[in-house]
Amino acid sequence: MFKRVDHIAIVVEDTETALLLWRDTLGFPVLLSEQVHNQTVRLTHLDLGNVHLQLVQPLIDTHPLWQWLHTNGSGLHHICFAVDQIDRAHEDVSAIGLVDAQRSPHQGTQGQQALFLNPEATGGVQIELTGR
Repeated sequence: MFKRVDHIAIVVEDTETALLLWRDTLGFPVLLSEQVHNQTVRLTHLDLGNVHLQLVQPLIDTHPLWQWLHTNGSGLHHICFAVDQIDRAHEDVSAIGLVDAQRSPHQGTQGQQALFLNPEATGGVQIELTGR
């Protein structure tokens, strides 16, 4: 079902500040940056060679990631695996108890769909799937 690791996501308070480290100091090139979820989240992808680093910045105070930031601070949020078809993957992971009924695919990067698995079923690790 899983093709590869698509990206590793870090939640940041400010993308431009995070880029000072990841792009300017460490030298990872920016591949793309876009706003998704009705302009409530900015996703910026950097090329780490065989995987992307995704900087995730909530853009509105009421976004759930602001609460996550206030509780945890900037840092690692999730790992994302690429799949061919998100709807099929959703069926497969639902059948084995890795996603609860309330979760459904949402808008991901570059028109793809994404789905978070239930962290209670994954040992507390935030896992996302992405695909068409």
